[in-house]
Amino acid sequence: MNDTATTAPAGELTLRTLAMPADANPAGDIFGGWVMAQMDLASGIRAAERAHGRVVTAAVKEMAFELPVKIGDTLNIYTQITKVGRTSITLSVEAWAQRARHRALEKVTAGTFIMVALDEDGKPTPVPGE
Repeated sequence: MNDTATTAPAGELTLRTLAMPADANPAGDIFGGWVMAQMDLASGIRAAERAHGRVVTAAVKEMAFELPVKIGDTLNIYTQITKVGRTSITLSVEAWAQRARHRALEKVTAGTFIMVALDEDGKPTPVPGE
């Protein structure tokens, strides 16, 4: 059961974008791959800030779509760093849709993204301390 009306996003608002017709199928539902790409972008932004440099996506885990995103919705991506390893940063990422016709937020999906810090040569590098 989806209880999004009683829950709030976890983490920091990292990215907001508008779902456009080019991102949708003929029925008006936004492609899941587009939503996942926005989540990946937000993960990269947050992880790069923490790593003070370049990061890449190493893995995406535990992701399931709960509700569709429609044309005209504003997609809000929230990120929370849950673990910092030697070279990796694990983030909990939530995607929430602000529906075009009202202000309510509804949770669309969530996932775990693992990013790896890279040096200038593209090799994994230790994540600096805070």
